[in-house]
Amino acid sequence: MKKIISLLTKLLPRQILIKFSYLFSIVIRPFYWGNKVECPICGKHFRKFLPYGYGEAMDNRLCPNCLSLERHRLLWLYLKEKTGFFTDDLKVLHFAPEQPFLKRFKSLKNLDYTTADLDSPIADMHIDVTNINLHDNTYDVVICNHVLEHVDNVDKAFSEIKRILKPNGWAILLVPINPNVDTFEDPSVTDPKERQRLFGQYDHVRQFGRDYADVLRDAGFEVDADRLYFELADEQRERMRLARPGEELVYRVIKNS
Repeated sequence: MKKIISLLTKLLPRQILIKFSYLFSIVIRPFYWGNKVECPICGKHFRKFLPYGYGEAMDNRLCPNCLSLERHRLLWLYLKEKTGFFTDDLKVLHFAPEQPFLKRFKSLKNLDYTTADLDSPIADMHIDVTNINLHDNTYDVVICNHVLEHVDNVDKAFSEIKRILKPNGWAILLVPINPNVDTFEDPSVTDPKERQRLFGQYDHVRQFGRDYADVLRDAGFEVDADRLYFELADEQRERMRLARPGEELVYRVIKNS
């Protein structure tokens, strides 16, 4: 299975993967029945999660039912336990909408919920995060997860996200983090293999590191690096497979001016 998933993620365009991933999950799901791991998003349990990863797939990551990864499951718990996302009346813009969240967020009656992406077939609007053609001070919440590592001008992306947030609005800006380095980039690196080596994935243009909270503060945000992961029991973290190393914190930024 690891070899199949590695091959599919390497060969198929992102749009195709998004479009047919649920069909694949329906076919493979019966082979993972069990009760060793549990997804807090869909509530289903399995003997283990599917392997997943660009390049070399890693074991026990992807929920066979809702297709959640570690970061999705942790974020879901955070939104439920630490915010009013599921109860407050909020206008929300979600960049690169993740499949585990899409239908569930759309069904929430308290949200005015819109999705955006450059080219995703499941997004409502096609928008560049560095050039958001929307009015200032429009959204209570912006979600933009695992996008900023792909963006050439990340400062412009931060500026645009801040611009469209209402005063005291907040955003979830999760990125892949290497806890052993500070954030770095090199625009001269264009070779996919070299990007894989330096930045962790063939289509990343930077590696975010242990200084990510400072990167967000430098962009003009107030930063809350939440530690919900560490507040949970070891058994809960293992059963739900909640985070990869370096990604245990949930970064919520606030527009305070």
